[in-house]
Amino acid sequence: MSSELYHIKQQFVLGAYKTLVNLTLPEPNSPTYTPTLLYQARAHIALNDPESALKLLPTDSDNVTVKAAVSLAKYVSASQSANKDSIDASLEELRDLAVEIEGDDDDADENEKAVVRVLAGTAFTRAGEVEEALETLGVDTEDLEAVSVIVQIYLSINRPDLAKKQFERSKRWAEDDLLLQLIESTIGLVTGKDGYSNTSTFYTEQLGNPSLSSPHLLTARGVTRILRNEILEAKSDLDESLEQQKGDSEATAALVVAGGLGALKKHETEEIWTRFVVDHPRHPLVTDVLQKEVVFDEFASKFTVPPLAA
Repeated sequence: MSSELYHIKQQFVLGAYKTLVNLTLPEPNSPTYTPTLLYQARAHIALNDPESALKLLPTDSDNVTVKAAVSLAKYVSASQSANKDSIDASLEELRDLAVEIEGDDDDADENEKAVVRVLAGTAFTRAGEVEEALETLGVDTEDLEAVSVIVQIYLSINRPDLAKKQFERSKRWAEDDLLLQLIESTIGLVTGKDGYSNTSTFYTEQLGNPSLSSPHLLTARGVTRILRNEILEAKSDLDESLEQQKGDSEATAALVVAGGLGALKKHETEEIWTRFVVDHPRHPLVTDVLQKEVVFDEFASKFTVPPLAA
């Protein structure tokens, strides 16, 4: 891997998506063209801008990784518009590609096959098809990016024990890679190991890199600081993240939590929350709170307040 492509990969791993979408692509005959194109397209998708990814990616490419990226972008776009037919069609395209790369007559190399599995597994995960995602990624894989997605899946279904097993297994064959450190930090963020100290240190070290600009990392450190009860410091990180990426749902959700813990005045927190519910009605924080409100109202309706004692 060239030093330039290595740097691009590091930017993607650390969530510097805005930097990546503004990159100038190398010449089409360059060996780094397709990998750079894919990272740029995936950065657009990560920024919830699949249409820009679709404009960037050639639709007539024979490369399976490009085809997979197109299908993932189409899936995300269809999900945003809740177009069920398009969602199903794009997922089916990814299933076909996942099967195609396993055939004996497929020309894709192992790196390209790994990319297809990761892109397909990402779509299946977002679609709630957890078992299909794990089967596609392969729980015995030796591709670190696939491991990263698998760990995210296990953490999302409250199985940090399986996430830890994946991490420990990966340490036996993976180099001391930045992505491996990120995986460890993500697990630590969920489990609270050692008071989140390793996770906090990792994010702080990466944010100290002068060549990196990542609101994603600022949000992650902000969340870590909330969990460490460093509320005002968390607000500072989240404010800076939102300055770099206005309206980001994850940073805003974390700011609501920090505000509720005293970082903001009550009316300020309520205003942000009200806008957040309207702008991001399907965000997990919104759906969780609304579900709890329904349960509370249900139980409250069954409770009779006794009369005041005379």
